[in-house]
Amino acid sequence: MAASILRLRKLCYVQPVRFSALCFQSFETAKDEGAETPKFENEVKEKQRIKNKNKKQPREWRCIHNCCWIIGSMCTTWWLLLFLYNTLPTALTGFQVPESPGTRLRREGVSPLHPVVMVPGIVTGGLELWEGRPCAEGLFRKRLWGGSFSEIFKRPMCLLEHLSLDNETGLDPPGIRVRAVRGLAAADYFAPGYFVWAVLIKNLAKIGYEGKNMHMAAYDWRLSFQNTEIRDQALSRLKSKIELMYAINGHKKVVVVPHSMGAIYFLHFMKWVESPPPMGGGGGPSWCATHIKAIMNIGPAFLGVPRAVSNIFSAEGKDVAYIRFVYVFNFSCVFAF
Repeated sequence: MAASILRLRKLCYVQPVRFSALCFQSFETAKDEGAETPKFENEVKEKQRIKNKNKKQPREWRCIHNCCWIIGSMCTTWWLLLFLYNTLPTALTGFQVPESPGTRLRREGVSPLHPVVMVPGIVTGGLELWEGRPCAEGLFRKRLWGGSFSEIFKRPMCLLEHLSLDNETGLDPPGIRVRAVRGLAAADYFAPGYFVWAVLIKNLAKIGYEGKNMHMAAYDWRLSFQNTEIRDQALSRLKSKIELMYAINGHKKVVVVPHSMGAIYFLHFMKWVESPPPMGGGGGPSWCATHIKAIMNIGPAFLGVPRAVSNIFSAEGKDVAYIRFVYVFNFSCVFAF
């Protein structure tokens, strides 16, 4: 009797793979010997079910699960900080909000002098839909890029199709028209709570700047620089806008503030505007000297961005330890399949 029970325990717990056949055989042996049927048969089955349920998921599913968990944690933290920023009182006990540069300069008597043109960089400019496939129904003049990004999660393949360019022409595919958002709203915020130009615009407005002397030179950053002129006449519109701001502001030259790839884009514009038509703007060799006071580049990419490749493939992030971990984890999952 004791030997049968020990044998049953060994087969059902130590060797679970052979449970179904041998365990049944052990029960039959116990019955043949006139022994009482073990009462823990249901417990054995329950433990086996729990063990099968707790088996490790395949590697790819674990990677996807962990990636979703990381993204969810980052989004939750982001929205929590944004909520606290908007709900907490501006002046707590013992805490004083620092005075903004625009408020201080206005108090010191600073007023607008030269018109300002801002040139956004890659990715930060918003893109909106003007014509699309049936899957994009209801998104007319809605932002496909630069906004809440809610549609990316609802229909990712549809958005990917609309943001892609034609491989042959480098322009829009047939039946799709995606254009850059116009005005200061084009690149003030990249996403809710993630400002790009909003702080600069707000501080300039505090000292008196407005639409007539402040402009956002938005363009479709997906296109080559010359294609922005071929499709959207972006270079011609920028030339006309600078000339208009120069004229209506007492012939005061324009100060240009490009950021990142916007510095390369504006460098192309200066070469284009002085070149003769049809490939150039026909402004002549003195156009830039006449209309532009100064150029203040913010993080220009004059030497290109080779560091981006090393950041992606080697997780080179000396200042952001958490992102470094995310890169290592994601790429180890991707390239391990």
